[in-house]
Amino acid sequence: MKVIVLMMPNKIWENMSQLAVMMAESHAVIAMRGMGAMGLWPVSPHEHTLMVQEKVAAFPQAMTGAAKAALSGGDPMAAALAPLQRQTRANVIRLSGRPLGGTP
Repeated sequence: MKVIVLMMPNKIWENMSQLAVMMAESHAVIAMRGMGAMGLWPVSPHEHTLMVQEKVAAFPQAMTGAAKAALSGGDPMAAALAPLQRQTRANVIRLSGRPLGGTP
């Protein structure tokens, strides 16, 4: 017997809204890091290392969370987005909190 789990429309909209926010935050982080590489935005000298390290940590968490949610009948998309969204939000807060012309 095959079990089909249908997602409620409001949950789909919630997930898509969270994805849209994360995309906007990602674009902001990319812009700030790009400006930092050109010397136009104050960033840490270790920013290039952080860019790699954060992905190495966040993507396995997203994959594991999605798999666990799918196997337990939960929402795999929300579980996958959570660690990625936490990281992008932390990046926006960290990078946007630096005063222009200040030291990184």
